[in-house]
Amino acid sequence: MAASLRELRQRRKSVAATQKITRAMELIAASRIIKAQRAAAAGEPFITEMIRAVSAVATYSRDRHPLTQAPDQVRRVAMLVITSDRGMNGAYSANALKTAARLRERLERDGVEVVRYAVGRKAIAYMRFRDLAVRRSWEGFSDSPKFEHAQEIANVLIEDFLRPYEEGGVDAIYGIYTRMHSMLTQTPRARRLLPLEIVEGVHKPGEGELLPLYEFEPDPETVLDALLPIYVRSRVWFYLMQSAASQLASQQRAMKSATDNANQLIERLTREANQARQAEITQEISEIVGGAEALSDASAQD
Repeated sequence: MAASLRELRQRRKSVAATQKITRAMELIAASRIIKAQRAAAAGEPFITEMIRAVSAVATYSRDRHPLTQAPDQVRRVAMLVITSDRGMNGAYSANALKTAARLRERLERDGVEVVRYAVGRKAIAYMRFRDLAVRRSWEGFSDSPKFEHAQEIANVLIEDFLRPYEEGGVDAIYGIYTRMHSMLTQTPRARRLLPLEIVEGVHKPGEGELLPLYEFEPDPETVLDALLPIYVRSRVWFYLMQSAASQLASQQRAMKSATDNANQLIERLTREANQARQAEITQEISEIVGGAEALSDASAQD
């Protein structure tokens, strides 16, 4: 019984130490998520206006830009998969990888070759474990990305998209990221990044809303050449910010659940330890009473 009591106390001590860690991680994620959520929300209006501006300048351009021109036949597609660098964030990375796997299966059924670009150690480890080739990978900034990271990734994607197919170029690029809707809801998404889909009249003005008038200097083609790379970098930057906010929200929720489970386990182990201690005390009292009765009987016989 003493060994069982000692074991229960050791388990309770170990769980309490783990509970302190999960609680600290929950507080850290909660303190960082507000900033990440605001940054992700602040980038949305810019992306909307950028789409509107690109659509307008592409409409007035006489020639189709290489970044907006879809090939007649899609033979090779690139997938940019964004996950986390660390664990302890619930199913955040797993859901993004499942979305990427479903997209890969659909493309391969159509006879399309898939080229992978990974962001985050989870995606890199997942692909290496399954012997899936990764053309380029980035890690170390999944929860705090900077625009320089998005610019580097976008430059690589644009370069590979503009490269001829015979030299290893790709015909389309898809981004797999996690969109944050709220603290409780984060949805993995697969969106086509390149070629850009330009649709005239895609935005309908609301009541009282005035659409901007554009003037292009020196000409729409030159403006489009400068605007499209900025647009692609902004989209990648938006994907990274949304994924970072989703990662922190998922981490906070996972650590809160772990902390609550640890508290319940501590309470259960405390009750079991108290019961074991009471049983131990009862046994000791019984042994003392039994010994006293034995001595009394021996004295009476004498």
